Amino acid sequence: MNSKRWGIAAAGVLLQVALGAVYAWSVFRKPLATQFHWSIAEVTLTFTIAIFVLGVAAFFGGLWNDRSGPRVVAMTGGLLYGMGTILASLSAGRLWWLYLTYGFIGGIGLGFSYIIPVSVLVKWFPDKRGLMTGIAVGGFGAGALITAPVATRLIQSVGVMTTFAYLGTAYLVICVGAGFFMQNPPADWKPEGWTPKVSAKSQAARDFTLGEALKSWQWWALWALLFLNTSAGISIISQEAPMFQELTKVSVIVAAGMVGIVSIGNALGRVFWAWVSDFLTRRYTFLVMFLMQAVLFWFLPSLGSVAPLTIVAFVILTCYGGGFGTMPAFAADYFGSRYVGPIYGLMLTAWGFASAFGPLLIAHLRQTSGSFVGGLHVLAVVMLVSAVVPFIVRPPKPAASATSTTR
Repeated sequence: MNSKRWGIAAAGVLLQVALGAVYAWSVFRKPLATQFHWSIAEVTLTFTIAIFVLGVAAFFGGLWNDRSGPRVVAMTGGLLYGMGTILASLSAGRLWWLYLTYGFIGGIGLGFSYIIPVSVLVKWFPDKRGLMTGIAVGGFGAGALITAPVATRLIQSVGVMTTFAYLGTAYLVICVGAGFFMQNPPADWKPEGWTPKVSAKSQAARDFTLGEALKSWQWWALWALLFLNTSAGISIISQEAPMFQELTKVSVIVAAGMVGIVSIGNALGRVFWAWVSDFLTRRYTFLVMFLMQAVLFWFLPSLGSVAPLTIVAFVILTCYGGGFGTMPAFAADYFGSRYVGPIYGLMLTAWGFASAFGPLLIAHLRQTSGSFVGGLHVLAVVMLVSAVVPFIVRPPKPAASATSTTR
């Protein structure tokens, strides 16, 4: 069993890498806008739809997972994600079709499949809960690093529509194939030589159902943590290239290179901070990330040269990715691993709301003030205030509600 769980982990990472290709959407933005005379905002809305639908679909995928098991949900998600991308190849001149296929159908597939490795690995790795969920979602963060150069070359050689067809076929094969290996461990399974340790300071003593979790203030506190952390990081992601150009006066090409470098932080942060949380605890990990970001966002506008600005933005994006790496284990710590699929799946709606709130906030502040300085300082204050949440949050008390086995 110990060796089997590592094979399942490898399949989960491969699945997340294929799903994370959605973060390479920016390579499609200019070709689509140029070829079909769509505005940048119209093309970008496709990505916003996909991410928002992902957050909603992850909840339903978690519910379905509890009823039918992870394999069928992961494979169905892979099928929808692949087919949505393939069907997007027929969207030439039809923006609504692109929204429907890549955004809506593909987004449902993304949500169904995304939640499965997270749900499965917290059960297979209770002894390395933070590290393994971090590695899984780290694959999602790394997806764009692999897909972006491949998609760029394909667009140059065969065109943007045919690229959708090629990539969609690859997504379908990889996701359905990797999804086949998704399965839960036996109910009474635990790693050899491992003894569960329940701490009143860091873990709940039982498994909460979704309904019970939603009745606790802790679920909403974790939702707020994910929303606040994601809002800050995705604000940077949404404005990286123009912000780098404005602050350092570099060319478009240099700014694009800076974007590529700092995007690595998104992937690495999911693994690094999740690993740190196994030792530091989840809430203190969020506390450190918030306080770091408060300082970094405040000083970011004053960094006028490429190297320090790139380093600071890189660290900020490690914190952005760290939220996704740490939160699945956080939810399992507080509410148990049995129903973590729907509990964390619904929590991912914070991602969808943050993907709209953060970019709109910094874009509005940039437009009204004429520079990024004010917006970055506002984010610094938001991060400082947000540090209160991990400071006060505690796991639900065992006596707060009776175990569901008595109902």
